[in-house]
Amino acid sequence: MDAQNSAKVNTRKRRKEAPGPNGATEEDGITSKMPRCAVGLRQPAPFSDEIEVDFNKPYVRVTMEEASRGTPCERPVRVYADGIFDLFHSGHARALMQAKNLFPNTYLIVGVCSDELTHNFKGFTVMNESERYDAVQHCRYVDEVVRNAPWTLTPEFLAEHRIDFVAHDDIPYSSAGSDDVYKHIKEAGMFAPTQRTEGISTSDIITRIVRDYDVYARRNLQRGYTAKELNVSFINEKKYHLQERVDKVKKKVKDVEEKSKEFVQKVEEKSIDLIQKWEEKSREFIGNFLEMFGPEGALVCFFQLDNLGNFRNM
Repeated sequence: MDAQNSAKVNTRKRRKEAPGPNGATEEDGITSKMPRCAVGLRQPAPFSDEIEVDFNKPYVRVTMEEASRGTPCERPVRVYADGIFDLFHSGHARALMQAKNLFPNTYLIVGVCSDELTHNFKGFTVMNESERYDAVQHCRYVDEVVRNAPWTLTPEFLAEHRIDFVAHDDIPYSSAGSDDVYKHIKEAGMFAPTQRTEGISTSDIITRIVRDYDVYARRNLQRGYTAKELNVSFINEKKYHLQERVDKVKKKVKDVEEKSKEFVQKVEEKSIDLIQKWEEKSREFIGNFLEMFGPEGALVCFFQLDNLGNFRNM
């Protein structure tokens, strides 16, 4: 099985229609119900500079065929995935899940770039490097974390960490003066493609916050953050407080309107019920009246019989 087919087998793209538990779909290949299990990792993934490595022991890269077939337990396939991992989200987790499941026996090493490198080549981050390292450490699919990971992978770095394959989505990554920073990895046959998750990215999350900035600023003011902490001007602070009071008044008015509608609806229902009962009683009264006083009623019959009796007695 080649890398592309292997990645497709392990791909779990998020679907908007009819998701199952945790956003899973039938295409994910997992059942809709799974037995409850309490077994799991109890410690975060270690940093690479905290792991003792015996460099005297020779290390030979495995081929794609060997990796796909499965390696011995003591010789896992060492897969490397790198990124910024700012505002760590499900898209990041799913990419790492795919990397972890590329081969039957995988040891996943994840490189996280430093603030300095990221700010120079990509832009400012919301989370600092320590927060991003910590977020990746606590992802269940990660076995090891490389701090201050390089922007471009060198042969020396690959050899130092004994990397067999590099996992990333197949879209050319243009940066640092290169059309694709993974081009030399692909040419060396060390690239294992994964798939991006649709509908979620760090840029998307930031866009939502920027788009609805006023909403989140008011939210955090309500939760006790100061205008200074939110970098909100004095005028905007007063504006947000005024908007909050106006919204509260609108909500009260809406509640009153809804209650009024409910009251009117109940009155209408009662009125309809009373009218129906009145009509039923009216029909019953008219029917009884006609039975007594109508042309063929009991009273007319009584007088007719009485007159007939008087006529016979004459």
